[in-house]
Amino acid sequence: VLQLFLLFLFVLHMTLSHVATLQSMLFISKWQRNLFTQRVCCKRQSHFVYIGQDISGSPVSVDVGMCRSRCGTAIRSSHEARQQEYSKYSSMLEFLRSKKTRTHGPAAPEVSEPLTRLPSCGANQMCEPTGMRVERLLLFEGPREVEVIEECHCEVELTQCIRVPALRTYYFETPYTTVIDVGGCSRSKGTPEGFSCVPTKFDSALLETPNRVDVIQTVSACELKESCYRVPHVEYYYETVQYAEGLKEERLKEVDVGRCSGGCTTGNQCLLRSPSDLGNCLLWSDRESSSCVPQGYESHSFINQHEKLRAILSITSCRCQN
Repeated sequence: VLQLFLLFLFVLHMTLSHVATLQSMLFISKWQRNLFTQRVCCKRQSHFVYIGQDISGSPVSVDVGMCRSRCGTAIRSSHEARQQEYSKYSSMLEFLRSKKTRTHGPAAPEVSEPLTRLPSCGANQMCEPTGMRVERLLLFEGPREVEVIEECHCEVELTQCIRVPALRTYYFETPYTTVIDVGGCSRSKGTPEGFSCVPTKFDSALLETPNRVDVIQTVSACELKESCYRVPHVEYYYETVQYAEGLKEERLKEVDVGRCSGGCTTGNQCLLRSPSDLGNCLLWSDRESSSCVPQGYESHSFINQHEKLRAILSITSCRCQN
């Protein structure tokens, strides 16, 4: 009986060990799949934007990049050639016209992966840029700054509206290379429809350049607001105050005149989509539309330093213009 009991304990021990081993293997396999997904799927992909013409008149397109939100996006063997084709035209209108007048021959074979369309990150995570650099381009119309995504990684999706770090590299690969945390606002999960986590308070940082010192605006606080909203904007004026005794005093008067920020019509900024995958945008517009204008205002009257009455209007509310 003792031998049978010991044999039973041995078999039970082996069975439990086998089950534990299987559970560990399943956990490791799932962890490896998640790790594989995060390392392979969440990465930077090309996102070309037409900027304009340089001083020689040649068209300029910049790969500003974008972070892939889902896996399984089709990989086209002619992708780079197509992007080079875009840069031959001075504008998107010319490119789209050329596609209409082009002779339609047999389509070239394209290599693609199965579109599994799985999220590029795990649950409650987003594929976000790890860092960005600001490129300064000399165009025919004048200098222009373009933000370029360098790399992407999986970031935990926040449930509240807070300020988050946002590093920007200025004057990349020059003696004046500087990294500044310009700040940004979290993309809150479960945000009510029509509201966004937007910057409401700002600060500034000084950037040394070869020609002068630039002032870079940074975000210091964020709040949950409607798409079109008012932000503080303080201005100072000289005010003369006259007392009953006949004395006069000149002092600074602070007025929050306000500004309207945000946009009302986002629209579809995709100019050209893939024929085989409508979810894949091949070319984007860099035009930003905004029709957020003042709605309410109030007047601030005071006597200026020249003893004349002056009235300053300040914005109290904003609205979307029809």
